[in-house]
Amino acid sequence: MERGRIDVGALSGGIDLQATVESGQSYLWDREDGEMYERTAASGGDAWYWTTVRVDGDPHVIRVRQTDGALVWESSFDAASRLRTLLGLDDDLPAIRETAPHDAVVDDAYDAYWGMRIVQDPPFPTLISFICSAQMRVGRIHGMQQAMRREFGEAVTFDGRTYYAFPTPAALAEASETDLRDLNLGYRAPYVKRSAEMVAEGEADPGDAAGLPYEDARDELTEFVGVGEKVADCILLFSLGYLEAVPLDTWIRQTIEEYYPECERGNYTDTSRAIRETLGGEYAGYTQTYLFHFLRTGRSSPE
Repeated sequence: MERGRIDVGALSGGIDLQATVESGQSYLWDREDGEMYERTAASGGDAWYWTTVRVDGDPHVIRVRQTDGALVWESSFDAASRLRTLLGLDDDLPAIRETAPHDAVVDDAYDAYWGMRIVQDPPFPTLISFICSAQMRVGRIHGMQQAMRREFGEAVTFDGRTYYAFPTPAALAEASETDLRDLNLGYRAPYVKRSAEMVAEGEADPGDAAGLPYEDARDELTEFVGVGEKVADCILLFSLGYLEAVPLDTWIRQTIEEYYPECERGNYTDTSRAIRETLGGEYAGYTQTYLFHFLRTGRSSPE
């Protein structure tokens, strides 16, 4: 087993691991104690979290915990570099905050969850998890991903325990719609199956959007079944490094209506451009994520 320690004090702006992985931006992490998403204002905890990644095609488990001023991790490979990418540890949070508007709701959101970072999850699992996100609470979205892991993912033994990797495109493509519906995917089941088939058959790959101009990348992702502009923005922000992306979900639309009505332009593309500019341009997605988590948890500071 490989182990390591990352000094939180050496990270620009520190990190709040719990807020990062329990803020609705990733559904690919889980808690060892089984209490993922059970606290409304998730922040500042010291629980062990785990996810799986692929190294040369093989699945590996990464476990990480925030305690005593450090991120402590365990894995079957040297995961330090991968963790820096997965958890956005090289992002300069104070500099990013300076790009945001200095108004009360933004300042309250940053203060409440300071240290929350934007994840960069693998593209295919992110695609599938956000296809499942439509009209669904974060806890249920997460539960769907864990169910798919158990049903269609590869078993990975680590430290005497069995974990399950996220299913490959081929595994989900071979699943029947009935099998997927049995995991409570509902009407999303055919979308998941068809999008997995597109990747498995080489017809498309969500990772191919990386490097394209932002709006072109969003258009590229909408070729997948069940992916509209909002889901595409989620994939761009939480997997492909487009930190300017602002998914226009229910919470952000309410934010626009209440705080930034001048950004409402009557259609997704123009409203997206306006709110991105208002929320800081290049790093607007960071401010969006703080606002989303803050407003979703009842506009209150963490317990």
